[in-house]
Amino acid sequence: MAEEHTTTSEKKEEGASLHFIEQIIADDLQSGKHQRIHTRFPPEPNGYLHIGHAKAICLSFGLAEKYEGLVNLRFDDTNPEKENQEYVDAIRRDVSWLGYDWNGGEFYTSDHFEQLYGFAVKLIELGKAYVDHQTAEEMAAQKGTPTTAGTNSPHRDRPVKENLRLFQEMRDGVHPDGHCVLRAKIDMAHTNMHMRDPLLYRIKRAHHHRTGDDWCLYPMYDFAHGQSDSIENITHSLCTLEFEVHRPLYEWFIEQLGIFPSRQIEFARLNLDHTIMSKRKLLTLVEDGVVDGWDDPRMPTISGLRRRGFTPESIRTFCDRVGIAKRENVIDFSLLEWALRDHLNRVAHRAMAVLDPIKLVITNYPEGQTEDLPSENNPEDPAAGTRTLPFSRELWMERDDFREEANRKWFRLAPGKTVRLKSAFIVRYVDHIVGTDGRIEEVHVEYFPDSRSGSDTSGIKAKGTLHWVNAATAIDAEVRLYDRLFSDPTPDGHEGRDFKEFLNPDSLEIRQGCKLEPSLASAEGGTPYQFTRLGYFSLDAEHTAKAGHPVWNRSVTLKDGWKG
Repeated sequence: MAEEHTTTSEKKEEGASLHFIEQIIADDLQSGKHQRIHTRFPPEPNGYLHIGHAKAICLSFGLAEKYEGLVNLRFDDTNPEKENQEYVDAIRRDVSWLGYDWNGGEFYTSDHFEQLYGFAVKLIELGKAYVDHQTAEEMAAQKGTPTTAGTNSPHRDRPVKENLRLFQEMRDGVHPDGHCVLRAKIDMAHTNMHMRDPLLYRIKRAHHHRTGDDWCLYPMYDFAHGQSDSIENITHSLCTLEFEVHRPLYEWFIEQLGIFPSRQIEFARLNLDHTIMSKRKLLTLVEDGVVDGWDDPRMPTISGLRRRGFTPESIRTFCDRVGIAKRENVIDFSLLEWALRDHLNRVAHRAMAVLDPIKLVITNYPEGQTEDLPSENNPEDPAAGTRTLPFSRELWMERDDFREEANRKWFRLAPGKTVRLKSAFIVRYVDHIVGTDGRIEEVHVEYFPDSRSGSDTSGIKAKGTLHWVNAATAIDAEVRLYDRLFSDPTPDGHEGRDFKEFLNPDSLEIRQGCKLEPSLASAEGGTPYQFTRLGYFSLDAEHTAKAGHPVWNRSVTLKDGWKG
């Protein structure tokens, strides 16, 4: 069996080293400590998951997948005032969308409420827990400081029998909210503040989205977390670094109760620049109307990234490139965008769209004539085939592709310039029309009939290539250009200042009256496309339904042009 596990642990590319968590797992399997690993992902259903959670998901689910183990999805629903079914459904949807299945089962901490209560009773019976009637302020004051010992509660030495009676009364609703708590009896002089008689249970009358009003007594996270791991036989409980100081308490509960010895292992959380990772602060953006919901394409939530046009593959690649470490660091947002470009370049079909259109008239092309020109769907994938583009005398071109005055380094249209129209013909400037507002209305050109793409015999060399859309068959659409939500790399890192002060005023630009090639009429929501020369885009099904016309989101530009 050990030899089989040794082979399993070497599934990475030859020569690649294991990160520290993989090494722990490989050693545990090889030594026979565990026959199979069992991990879990334990989100609290009090908000939508964000890109930081994606790293934790990829780690816990990915390790179970790699080592042929099991993984549980467990909802940490111990704070009913902030939790609801909407968040549960969103979390399920996000984990599935990333490509993972919780093959160990779906659980809720509330599934274990009765057993957790029994564990608390056992601690009382062992003389390791007591009911405390002090106020929160009194308990905080007597806890001491990291350099000075705390003082014992006056209720610390209550008889076991009295503690059992009071704890039962807490469960039965005899006492009002905040009247008393259950604390572990450990060591008020411990160097780790979390070991100084931590809270285990508090009275809270709040309707729970699963258990209703059955309970008015809820466990604290530190108590519920480790014991739920043990109940579910979790072998490797993976947490972010802020829980490292909680690990002695995690292990103390296991030792005192004599239950399955789950092991907590900490790793560095994902910090992304120009982003906030606090669900509380993200909720503020939603409630204040700064964004149009948890799935706003500017939000770092998984649902927001999905709606913007990110793919599961790109997020998984990003998490893999970030890696697993023991030290906190901040990752450049550009790496996330790179991962998306890398994937979409290989899989996205190409299409043409003009976001700021002006008319392009080919003066020597026969009026009333239309021809269909083939264009490849993806030069990176020959199997993607081709589509046909209608071409006629009047087209739409990008306003930025024309200048009335241009130097020798300008390779787009201008007086005296010649360019190729993508998948079509070479054209030469003839004239242009300026409107009463001083803006260009039309550009006139001549085409060379023998310069058709794929069969060019003209001998003309055009240095620039422009995208275009046929005027008669173009689709009108709205296009939304998204950028970073914050202009500052650490928006919540300025003491005394509100993170919303650093919102990027240019995070969303809405373009109306854009012109798209007719093949996009059949595009499905979320399917990625590369708009030639402009970036990667996807149809926003939700906005399209609301607006009554096609709404496209820019997922990412073709190149990293961020100047912040």
